[in-house]
Amino acid sequence: MTETTDPHPGDPFGDVLSANAAYADSFVDSGRPGVAGSGLAVLTCMDSRISPLEVLGLVPGDAKILRNAGARVTDDVLRTLVLATYLLGVQRVLVLAHTDCGMTKNTDADVHAKVLAQGVDTRSIDFRTISDQEATLVHDVQRIRSWPFLPPRMPVAGGVYDVRTGRIRIVVDADTPAEETPATAPAR
Repeated sequence: MTETTDPHPGDPFGDVLSANAAYADSFVDSGRPGVAGSGLAVLTCMDSRISPLEVLGLVPGDAKILRNAGARVTDDVLRTLVLATYLLGVQRVLVLAHTDCGMTKNTDADVHAKVLAQGVDTRSIDFRTISDQEATLVHDVQRIRSWPFLPPRMPVAGGVYDVRTGRIRIVVDADTPAEETPATAPAR
């Protein structure tokens, strides 16, 4: 058996730095610019089961990927979308929530209590937990669509990625007013 020596002993990031060194040894710069090659921005959850480029059949350089807990549209997401739209080639946005999301399994009060049990008072933080995932998607898509600093007709859609099947179910179509999703649309 060959004994290996950890080049980063005691470093909490030694494993990933070693992996990066191996990656860099065979890295070839693709020469792609830092713009969204497909004109797409994806807002998704930080859940490590989601690999947005793979899920959408994309490659590095195709899309701008924004991630946070619950795939929520926050002020920082809106700021980032303005930059991505006007400076980095984004022309459309997909908000992609997912099944089995931890943000749908807790209330803000639950999160505060769990963190307080570890000695930290987080009551000043709005964690933006999700009680109704579809209604939240409708709200968040509309928030992007109505942001005055983004193009008024930019396509924005919202969907849910199923972590068990790999499929995406669109909840808010790009051409459907967010207020008129299948769950809320009048019968036709």
